[in-house]
Amino acid sequence: MDDNRVWRGFSALVRFFTLASGWWLIALSVVTCFEMAVRKLFSFSLQGVDEVGAYTLAVISAFGFSYALLMRGHTRVDFLLSRLPVRLQATLNTLAMATLAAVAVFAAWRAWAVLSESIEFDSHSTSPLQTPLWLPQSLWFTGYLLFAIAAATMAAHACWLLTRDHARLNRVYGPPTLDEEIEAETGGIRIGADAPTETGR
Repeated sequence: MDDNRVWRGFSALVRFFTLASGWWLIALSVVTCFEMAVRKLFSFSLQGVDEVGAYTLAVISAFGFSYALLMRGHTRVDFLLSRLPVRLQATLNTLAMATLAAVAVFAAWRAWAVLSESIEFDSHSTSPLQTPLWLPQSLWFTGYLLFAIAAATMAAHACWLLTRDHARLNRVYGPPTLDEEIEAETGGIRIGADAPTETGR
């Protein structure tokens, strides 16, 4: 199996943020359960748990886009794609990557506009926490920025492969095959078509 250096360049960073997001969700779940218990038993409430939960949803969703990109998990309508000639498949897969990259860059640009405005006006939430909005928005923007850089790099790689190796382009940037989806569901998880499997095969 050939080496996808583009995938390897982003995999460690994306894995780090994915694991950090998972641990944060566990911690937030524990705090939420504690909040529910003390509210019921002692009529006492921690202020701002719901607000932190809203920030968490936005931030983790932004980082999740990069993970889905590396997993080739973004939705693709591909019931006809596999029946097309290899060259046409490669062209459509490149177009899909370029379109996704354009959307990712636009999202990062708009996220930066929101963040810069919050910094300029020193915006705070209207909740009891009075959270400086640049704090959660900085993480939110970082997630979109990572997604934009990864998507743009992979789109450029796809364009490069389009002129050299259509079969490899389809393998790396096409939708997962049925066998790959089965392998992922049964434990032999791998990120990217050219990545080594978790089971070491």
